[in-house]
Amino acid sequence: MFSGFMFTSWIAATLVAIVCGMVGFFVILRGASFTAHALPMGAFPGAAAAVLLGINPFYGVLLFASIGALGINSFGRQHRHEVATALCLVTLLGAGTLLLSLSGRYSRSVYSLLFGDLLGISRAQLVPLGVAAIITLLLIILLFRRLLLSSFSAELAVVRGVSVRGTEFGFLALLALTTSIAVPVVGSLLVFSLMIAPPAIARSLSRRPLPALLLSVAVALIIVWSAIALSWLTDWPPGFFVGTLGALLYLAERIYSGRRQTTHPLPPPVVSPAGR
Repeated sequence: MFSGFMFTSWIAATLVAIVCGMVGFFVILRGASFTAHALPMGAFPGAAAAVLLGINPFYGVLLFASIGALGINSFGRQHRHEVATALCLVTLLGAGTLLLSLSGRYSRSVYSLLFGDLLGISRAQLVPLGVAAIITLLLIILLFRRLLLSSFSAELAVVRGVSVRGTEFGFLALLALTTSIAVPVVGSLLVFSLMIAPPAIARSLSRRPLPALLLSVAVALIIVWSAIALSWLTDWPPGFFVGTLGALLYLAERIYSGRRQTTHPLPPPVVSPAGR
């Protein structure tokens, strides 16, 4: 389980889980789930172009994810954010359909790009993945305070001298980098589950930003490591376990939180005599 190509899969999955757990935390805070879904799907034609040209899919995904982020950022200034995101998504998906039709490996490419190829990651792919992961983590450290302030209150961020537009662009850049790291490993569809389920669980269990961020990474690691182990034991695709485990853990957290609130309800608010 830990030798040969499997060891490469463990490393790639760990990088993806750390980055998705951290960036997903801000996705939940900013209510940007649709954007987190659209960018990986929009980067899908980039991987198709890379397959067509016979190069590392990472570079194609990075290019198209960057184009998508720039498009969302530009159109979002003139239209509603979700409209701009949808327009970029359908445009890039249309390009992806054309590029895949030009490739001679259509069915295999579609499966790999949509659901990932976690057990087929080569050592050559680890270098760009590792570099992109380091850059992403450095950007998170650099933008952490700005992202927190603008996520909780844009007005407070402006008062504190934070550029809301600049921070939004930085957030989209983080999403683009995360997409380029994760799509070749877990696929366009499963990136969304890794960026949503772990931070949603962490956000519900902890109201403090840093502990919630670390808990989000821990849950993401549990999901991808368990997916690899279960895939090796059952010979089922790891993508199935990534999506299923994320959903099951979130459901378990909801049940636990509901019982906790029933057993230990919040005390009623205290009203002062002056406020009556």
